[in-house]
Amino acid sequence: MMTDIVPGSDEWLSLTREEIVDPDRPIIDPHHHLWTNTFKRDYLLEDLWSDTNSGHNIVKTVFVECRAFYDDSAPPHLQPIGETMAVREFARRSAQRPDMARICGIVAHADLRLAPPLLKEVLDQHRHAAGGLLRGIRHSGARDNRPEDLLITGRAPAYLYGREDFRAGLRQLPQHELTYDTWHFHHQNEDFLELAQAAPDTTIILDHFGTPLGVGIYRGRQDDIFRQWQRDMAELAKCRNVFMKLGGLAMPDNGFGWDKNPQPPGSDEIVHAHGKYYHHVLELFGAERCMFESNFPVDRLSLSYHVLWNAFKKMVSDASESEKHALFYGTAEKVYRLQESPEN
Repeated sequence: MMTDIVPGSDEWLSLTREEIVDPDRPIIDPHHHLWTNTFKRDYLLEDLWSDTNSGHNIVKTVFVECRAFYDDSAPPHLQPIGETMAVREFARRSAQRPDMARICGIVAHADLRLAPPLLKEVLDQHRHAAGGLLRGIRHSGARDNRPEDLLITGRAPAYLYGREDFRAGLRQLPQHELTYDTWHFHHQNEDFLELAQAAPDTTIILDHFGTPLGVGIYRGRQDDIFRQWQRDMAELAKCRNVFMKLGGLAMPDNGFGWDKNPQPPGSDEIVHAHGKYYHHVLELFGAERCMFESNFPVDRLSLSYHVLWNAFKKMVSDASESEKHALFYGTAEKVYRLQESPEN
């Protein structure tokens, strides 16, 4: 019976199937995770391949830290090295299968508040553990005053972006040829703007549109939140060091409710619900500063991989070929230096 199918499960996702749009277009997916026993399931290399091999031409991917595979035996500041070591092994295996997507970059976690000698130690060990794959650091600022309303609460302390020790660490990343990824909620966009202005020489990538929330106290306020978000994005676009990842809007906390429906959405429904966010950011930042991302398996709770990339392609169907190449491949390749040969 339909009621016996759990949203987010493979069986549920299979209820919506579509013909692949523009199937030969090469794609870099610059944002996915790997983990064990999260949201009641594992998501490892074979699970990633099941999604990336579902019809679109995904040729390269970038793993983004998610606090998985940590080395609990190490000092706290070095525990994230365990994640990088584990993902390097997944990447090595992926390089042995030319018919599958290859993990070509790692965005690891480091506490940017660390004193300079300790931060350098962490970055050096990440680089060694990554075997040529380290491309950036993510130390996210996500924090909400009502974490009980959210599925993914964020772990940042209050006003992380405003701390001078954090900003000092952020400014160190260009010396190590590393980018900075972050994730936060919509009400933190103004703090993030100040952060981006304070580190103009650091390449900064904002994940998931700054996560407009739509659950808990934000339920029913999406229109007001969207209008403020539009203004925030217009100011942020003036920071030429900021790049945007376009995706991550299908997390349950965004409030679109697909994770509670008897059947996952089709690509046209996604375009109808999300299109205004994508078009606004593309108009402000341009394709050369934007890249599509899957944010899987988090968004997998609400929709399937092949349907999501169909939606992306439909959203920019009128774009030029050079713009499409940038959005699906070129911007990610440039920002994360994926044209370099990884040493797996």
